[in-house]
Amino acid sequence: MARGPGLALPSPWILMLAAVIGHAAAQNQCVCPTNKMTVCDERDPSGRCQCRVLGSNQAVNCSTLTSKCLLLKARMRASHSGRALVRPSEHALLDNDGLYDPDCDQQGRFKARQCNQTSVCWCVNSVGVRRTDKGDLSLQCDEVVRTYHILIDLRHRPDAPAFNHSDLDAELRQLFQQRYLLQPKFVRAVHYEHPTIQIELRQNSSQKVAGEVDIGDAAYYFERDVKGESLFLGPRDLNLRVGGQPLVLEQMLVYYLDEKPPQFSMKRLTSGLIAVIVVVVVAVVAGLAVLVITNRRKSGKYKKVEIKELGEIRQ
Repeated sequence: MARGPGLALPSPWILMLAAVIGHAAAQNQCVCPTNKMTVCDERDPSGRCQCRVLGSNQAVNCSTLTSKCLLLKARMRASHSGRALVRPSEHALLDNDGLYDPDCDQQGRFKARQCNQTSVCWCVNSVGVRRTDKGDLSLQCDEVVRTYHILIDLRHRPDAPAFNHSDLDAELRQLFQQRYLLQPKFVRAVHYEHPTIQIELRQNSSQKVAGEVDIGDAAYYFERDVKGESLFLGPRDLNLRVGGQPLVLEQMLVYYLDEKPPQFSMKRLTSGLIAVIVVVVVAVVAGLAVLVITNRRKSGKYKKVEIKELGEIRQ
């Protein structure tokens, strides 16, 4: 084939470079939109990306949420910080152990027993929150107790005007359905009393169907969104608007209730609570002592009156 004047065929090196650039561009298109803490390298025969989570190298389905257990393992690779949750009642659990490197099963769920690097072990529920005292390697955890009720307690800016409850309810239900792929039936209620918002998620063992998003995973994704640490890939920051007005969330607490009560011993009582119990016991004892002394004094007065009356009668 004749070449025109001034034209030259590309060298083999240029062709190779173009192929590498083209391959890299194609690889960059293979991403996991629901989990940015993954590495995606190639596509399967159906054309879907094959992505693995950092920390565990476990393959995940990028069309849905990644389990909280695998996300915690990935965070351990990137960060060693954690935040505590608050316990509102005696049966609600507090995630006060911070961020730890969890042991996950083949489905990416928490195993019943978790241990740290110093051979200290404890039992967890289905969302990975400790529900027993800590022990050694001999500690037995027979089952993963399911967390069936999650209460998310939020506060928006106090200086913001009160939102219409119906509009707020509809916006939050739509958020959990579209962004977190949670079935609407699992958003039990949305309560509102300016500036406090409460979202109730309920999903017991009989309601959970294989393939459905777990309320624990949805709550964790939402928590990270509220804290400005979105797990989604790309510019998918949380942007809530109710009735055209922005909803800016400032505080968040998450409470977990399990299908079985936690198993903590008396050692878990804090010194402050023990002091309160001691004060109450002392007050009760003191009250009983005063009552006994008062009754004795009254009894003595009655006897004196009886003797006086008998003397008057004899006279």
